[in-house]
Amino acid sequence: MKLYLLTDPSQIASSAWSDFVLSHPDGTVFQSPEMFEFFSAVPKFSPSVIAVKDETGWLAGIMLAVTIRELRGPSAFFSSRTVIYGGPIISPDAENQEEILDLLLKGLIKTVKKHAIFIQFRNFYSPDNHLKTFESHGFHLRERLNLLVDTSDRETLIRNMSASRWRQIRRGGEVARIILPTDISQVRAFYDILYKLYRYKVKKPLPPWEFFEQFYHFSQRGKLGMILLVEYKDRIVGGILSPITPGKTIYEWYVCGLDQEYKEVHPSVLATWAALEYAVNHQIPQFDFMGVGIPEREYGVREFKSRFGGQMVNYGRFARINNRAFYFVAEAGFNFLTWFRKI
Repeated sequence: MKLYLLTDPSQIASSAWSDFVLSHPDGTVFQSPEMFEFFSAVPKFSPSVIAVKDETGWLAGIMLAVTIRELRGPSAFFSSRTVIYGGPIISPDAENQEEILDLLLKGLIKTVKKHAIFIQFRNFYSPDNHLKTFESHGFHLRERLNLLVDTSDRETLIRNMSASRWRQIRRGGEVARIILPTDISQVRAFYDILYKLYRYKVKKPLPPWEFFEQFYHFSQRGKLGMILLVEYKDRIVGGILSPITPGKTIYEWYVCGLDQEYKEVHPSVLATWAALEYAVNHQIPQFDFMGVGIPEREYGVREFKSRFGGQMVNYGRFARINNRAFYFVAEAGFNFLTWFRKI
């Protein structure tokens, strides 16, 4: 059966795209048309959609990618990368899956090669069946751990977490409360905590304020997911931004808390618990931490997250460097910036 590559969003009916992702066993909110719309509204974020249809007009595969730039102007390219969360999505009934994947990867590379230094796939499922096809296009699989928590029922959730973590949740819950933001200023307070955390401790790029502002507006319309905040004495002291794939998974995309300032509240713990509890109460069977580092490399965040229980998986990440010279220049610049912030 003949296949056709589509790289123009106007060629893809939003309803067909949405139905394809929702009905697919590996479909997630990160590959949805709503996520494309969200990325389009965020400065420095440029989404691309690559699709394959068969000669009958039915979608056989689709992939949403987003090119992100941290800088502006002539130097923007040195901070550019393309990320694909949980894609591509290929029809499980297709007999020619590798041919479909081959077309999707060709279309992706052609679309973003001149706009991003490297491409990264953040895998949400085992990539073993597609290794050769990815490798044939210059992608290399790099190990990355992730933690998935069973949220099918409250008893299982509590039983699988450490006793000390459950004590922190109970104690923090006695003095603080979880709220849904009703005003953009509450989201801004959450972002300000995140900004300081990423600048002085995490030392990794954080999306601009507009990312969080737009996610809030989308969530207010019942799209993408939600932001849950920890409030203590009329102050926002923590929160979590969680995309949701209905009936499947809730994700921890960004989480933070003023843990040192409010040790008796455990804001980061309560923020994570808020999303876990939401999953239990809304029949979402899985919580996804979206990454806990590289195997055999010390990572304090992994210890923090593992005390919530869950299953450790290693689906890895595919990476392809589009411009090797620029990549090493950009990497050197990032390392210098990280060192400079330590001074």
